Amino acid sequence: MLRISTLSLLVLAALGLLLGPALALHAPAPQPQTGTIAGLVTDDAGHPLGGVYVVLDGTTQGSATTLDGRYAIHGIPAGTYDVTASFVGHTPVTTTGVEVRAGQTKVLDFVLAPKDVDFTGRPVVQYEVPVEPKTPSEVGDDESIDISMDLELRSASPPPPPSAELLRARASYASGVGLVGYGDAQTYNPPRNRESYAAIDENPFKRVGDAPLSTFGIDVDVASYANVRRMLNDGVLPPIDAVRIEEFVNYFTYDYPDPEGAAREGAPFSITSEVAVAPWQPAHRLVRVGLQGRRIDTDDLPPANLVFLLDVSGSMNSPNKLPLLKSALRLLVNELREEDTVAMVVYAGAAGVVLEPTSGADKETILGALDRLEAGGSTAGGQGLALAYQVARQQFDAEKNNRILLATDGDFNVGPSSDAEMLRLIEKERESGVFLSVIGFGTGNLQDSKMETIADHGNGNYAYIDTIQEAQKVLVAQMGGTLFTIAKDVKLQVEFNPAAVAAYRLIGYENRLLADEDFNDDTKDSGDLGAGHSVTALYEVIPVGADSPTLAGLPTVDPLRYQANTTPEPDFEPSNADDELLFVKLRYKQPDGDTSRLLTHAVRPANTPMARASTDTQFAAAVAAFGMLLRESDNAGTTTFDTVLALARDGRGEDAHGYRGEFIRLVDTARVLQSAQASR
Repeated sequence: MLRISTLSLLVLAALGLLLGPALALHAPAPQPQTGTIAGLVTDDAGHPLGGVYVVLDGTTQGSATTLDGRYAIHGIPAGTYDVTASFVGHTPVTTTGVEVRAGQTKVLDFVLAPKDVDFTGRPVVQYEVPVEPKTPSEVGDDESIDISMDLELRSASPPPPPSAELLRARASYASGVGLVGYGDAQTYNPPRNRESYAAIDENPFKRVGDAPLSTFGIDVDVASYANVRRMLNDGVLPPIDAVRIEEFVNYFTYDYPDPEGAAREGAPFSITSEVAVAPWQPAHRLVRVGLQGRRIDTDDLPPANLVFLLDVSGSMNSPNKLPLLKSALRLLVNELREEDTVAMVVYAGAAGVVLEPTSGADKETILGALDRLEAGGSTAGGQGLALAYQVARQQFDAEKNNRILLATDGDFNVGPSSDAEMLRLIEKERESGVFLSVIGFGTGNLQDSKMETIADHGNGNYAYIDTIQEAQKVLVAQMGGTLFTIAKDVKLQVEFNPAAVAAYRLIGYENRLLADEDFNDDTKDSGDLGAGHSVTALYEVIPVGADSPTLAGLPTVDPLRYQANTTPEPDFEPSNADDELLFVKLRYKQPDGDTSRLLTHAVRPANTPMARASTDTQFAAAVAAFGMLLRESDNAGTTTFDTVLALARDGRGEDAHGYRGEFIRLVDTARVLQSAQASR
């Protein structure tokens, strides 16, 4: 038998103490104990679905798909799970027995079908990839956003109404009775829907001889598109007045050149144009005029003084309101820098400051104040607005971007809250350099027209957030455009050449029209442009000599008896530019300026078939045509949903972020809803 003396044991113990650390350095690294589930979610036509919630049943872990349909759930302890993919208006799909192995990624794809279609959703494929899982902080822009802390959003929107209710859907929205609470067809009794939309009278065609000038202010708001997307995803065609075509078109980015490449010395944006045959009326031409604001990297943006003005009234007590609002602002807070400051004002029955101005570096304090918010009480919106301006003035810095960010479902119904009183306050404060932007949330109470008006008068913009992906787009990807103004009071005036154009109409911008004399009046307020924002205006023109029944039906104005139809200035010299279709003039002011500057751009005629136009023009035409169909426009011509789909697919282009692909899915959804409504 081997005998070991006490001395030997002591020597071995000492060696162990000496060699232990060295042996530990050479020991194998601990293996990861968690895995990942990732994949693609599409509809039954193969289109990617954005905003789908994929969750591990019975846990607090999940993720949402990006607009290209991809998702990833990281840090899952090894084991077996049931995984559910759910999306508004679609049949949820659950895959049982999904095995997650440490250090590997389980690829799990889903196909979801609309509930109104006789199709059973199904998981498509499962397989494993030996990829080390990433932490949420390592997830790149091309991967899904982890929202494991926000799974209450799974119920952010109610299930769609029964099929029998689709016929009543549009009439219900338009009459103020909305699809807010759903149930069995026999017991269907939805609560009152207080959503409101300003009436829009579509711009008519005008004869150039009677009205040679078209003048309007730009619009960078995109709320209408996101709001209508919410309705379509809920299985409901939108009310006509919820559709603002210019906001549909401007939701998307186009390949416009940076100002530096446009020979516009000192100008914060470039001007470009293109002319092609109008797809809904071959005798007409479609003119696309585009502005591109100077792009500024987030790190190069001026420091921001922000005041979050948050509605925490009882009407916000819904998963797609305050919980989504908090999740959206978390994304913005994570982008703030040390030189940025944030204060937080809330209002319900009364208004109060819940966070004094705090550096963007102290994210824990800002997020803690945000997490503690709860909804309840009435809505003292006017009081909250006044307090927010007071806080903004206290921390005002002329060298910084001073802005209030109002987040609400749009209701102001207690206290000094008349529209006129609030607008006077907002107009007064904007002159001091404090601008105001508005973000809308939720359903059933959206005061759309009031929110748009507030943002317009506050030299800000108006967005609507229906998903965490839209929050990422508005508050992160386009943070500069949302929060930093590079030009204010931007106006366009287009003069049409009577030798080339018989008549024209501006597509959209109905609530941005200006009198012709307002163009040169620097006291007239107009739209503002944020960093990186683009603006697109579409004109439908009828060329001289075109065989157009529209032109034949236009009324005429009798010749004037005592003077010419237009009175030129004394130093006016008419142009004989026979090769010009129209002439674009643009005025803008610097954010802190009072005097406007002028830019001009001539547009030549063209007969380019739409099939040979740029993908941007094809896609913009598809979006405008879609808006006309939803608005039941008399100017839609031969357009159908099928022709819009074909045009959008041809114009999809690279589509790096999947927004155009999502548009194609929405058009297809609207086509199915309209067909179902007509057949019933």
